[in-house]
Amino acid sequence: MASLMQTYTYLHASAVHESSAGRTLALETSGGNTPAGEVTNPRFFNGFLTAPAAAAAALLAVADVAAARYYRPQLSAWLDPVVTANGDRLRMESFSGCCGVYARLDVLPPGLDGDDVGHGTTNVDVNMPLRRALAKLGGLDPLHLTVGPDGIEATTFDGRFVEKKVPLPDRWLRGFAEAQVLAAGFTLRAEVPAAQAAAVLRSLPRPTAQSNARTTRWLVPAGRALRPASRPGPGAVCLPGPERLVVLQQVMRHATGLRVYAPDVADGAATAAAWEVELPGMRLTLMLSQDASRGFSGEGGVLDDLATGSAAQDADQVAELLAWEPKIDVADLSRQAGLPAERVRAALTMLGTSGQIGYDLAEQAYFHRHLPYSTGAAEARNPRLRGARKLVAEGAVQIDGALTRVGKDDNAHLVRTDDTGQMSCTCFWWAKYRGGRGPCKHVLATRMVRDTMKESAQ
Repeated sequence: MASLMQTYTYLHASAVHESSAGRTLALETSGGNTPAGEVTNPRFFNGFLTAPAAAAAALLAVADVAAARYYRPQLSAWLDPVVTANGDRLRMESFSGCCGVYARLDVLPPGLDGDDVGHGTTNVDVNMPLRRALAKLGGLDPLHLTVGPDGIEATTFDGRFVEKKVPLPDRWLRGFAEAQVLAAGFTLRAEVPAAQAAAVLRSLPRPTAQSNARTTRWLVPAGRALRPASRPGPGAVCLPGPERLVVLQQVMRHATGLRVYAPDVADGAATAAAWEVELPGMRLTLMLSQDASRGFSGEGGVLDDLATGSAAQDADQVAELLAWEPKIDVADLSRQAGLPAERVRAALTMLGTSGQIGYDLAEQAYFHRHLPYSTGAAEARNPRLRGARKLVAEGAVQIDGALTRVGKDDNAHLVRTDDTGQMSCTCFWWAKYRGGRGPCKHVLATRMVRDTMKESAQ
């Protein structure tokens, strides 16, 4: 699998410092993007966490996901979390090494007491000594938080800086794009008190060194409770790879409630799901892929929007209107850009392929981050999209009413379009996934040609 070597450079190692003035959680930043452009070690916050013990447990959960592999767990994984400052809140995100679990901690305005929160995105150093210190934090004493170098003088290197080199799989970036597309299609399926949620989590199996977490369970909302079920039924919520939720147990003593989100499907098929733990002044979200052996990076949910002819051009226009906003209003963007809402959403998907867009389930809104990747590389990261464009360029798409012949000679397949506009294909990919992992290249090519014909007719 192709991967890049990403280098994180920190002035110091992140740590919990004890002094006569109290405790300080110092999170050191690597290079990041801000309104002022690229900054070597940006500073985003200097103040206090209003619920320090809960914040420490939640940050440790995000770090645990970054250090874990739930599929083939014998392989090591370690990525430093991404932190985005959205002006009124801090978001800390990570993916597991297998790309099947996404974690995000949102420290909201009530959870912060101090200077204004900055704007920008960076990585923060999370090391083993810090993890041990976070695990020991407790009590009600205030916890001072700094995100970024402490003091102007720290912006010059003195030979003590910390440098990490980690393999950054291309699928990790694709996972960011696919996760936000999936989340945007989720609905709230259950909301339960913290005590009930903790009981459900305690009943889950624990992962082992030999386990690939490939089981699937179901939960049926019953009032303000969740009842386990052995098979899908009316209203049942899928719990794929339940062993992967064990990381939430460490925060449940601080929780005030739990929400479960998933697609509202009628056929009982296994689906991805998200568990959102409400904490004092914070939210911790854990999103699980449909199967532990199936990372978010291969879901193909972005392909329909990427196949839209205007998506790349619209993305450039929409990107100019973003400013690390905590909530992106599609209707407002539509008015500012002078574009229909569906084109704005397609542009946001395009921006998501470079990690610039996330989705907040609690607020049902997109938010802006900025990772160091170019939107122009979207096609290179999606081979089905490249294959579709090649078929179109070769003139290998022949439309005849509801049927489309795609390909040449023995490699041709038939794409059928029904009365609702839904497409299906005779290829092996479609037979295997039935659209469950996004469209095949033949459907994509057909959609491209049909869209071009529609535009020409207008």
